Amino acid sequence: GFSLWRLAPGDVAAEATGTDEVILVVVEGKLALSSTGAGGEAQDWGTLGDRMDVFKKTPPHALYLPAGSTWRAQAESACTLAVCAAPGRGGHSARRLGPDGITLATRGKGTNTRHIHNIALEDADVADSLLVTEVFTPAGHWSSYPSHRHDEDDFPRITYLEETYYHRLNPADGFAVQRVYTEDGSLDECMAVSDGDVTLVPRGHHPCGAPYGFELYYLNVMAGPLRKWRFVPHPAVVAILERDA
Repeated sequence: GFSLWRLAPGDVAAEATGTDEVILVVVEGKLALSSTGAGGEAQDWGTLGDRMDVFKKTPPHALYLPAGSTWRAQAESACTLAVCAAPGRGGHSARRLGPDGITLATRGKGTNTRHIHNIALEDADVADSLLVTEVFTPAGHWSSYPSHRHDEDDFPRITYLEETYYHRLNPADGFAVQRVYTEDGSLDECMAVSDGDVTLVPRGHHPCGAPYGFELYYLNVMAGPLRKWRFVPHPAVVAILERDA
């Protein structure tokens, strides 16, 4: 699941996680955050966030909370707080996930080059189900490409992961495109994405394109029964993957 809080200074957001684990990502702004665990233990996390503009590309502040938690945030500035949620199994404790330890990495070649903040990927055992990352796609480039899918539970060949994208554009009045499609054509949606839009990927391939003149950011959330990211490329792009390996 995915939800978003847009807070003015002084505004308060509060939720119970229920049966879900959550990763809170401070996309922009500053807030004071506290939480209570399933056993009643209270934690004051202090002020989270120092990135006023997501396109500055500084590492985000993020926090993991297990199922059975409650949390409360009070904005100290205009603030955008993302709540990334998935079924929790109680295998991990509350902890900070950034900004320490998060660095901007570059992937891809040519106009497939993009820049990544890995907040919680499988190499870090910090969650039961959630995989969370930020992606910055330069103007005129593609990401989540070459086209690939992760919609079958057949590890190690492929894993089943549902996915959401929270999109931002720079300038904000721009647009990007995202196509979500299956090889048999049973799903084929090509969407014009505006600043603040959320797209869902229940199955299939899901590339994104940023037109010349508009930089694209997205907060990418995946979750499934196995916290591993294994995908199968579209047959048409296998040669591209092999060439660029």
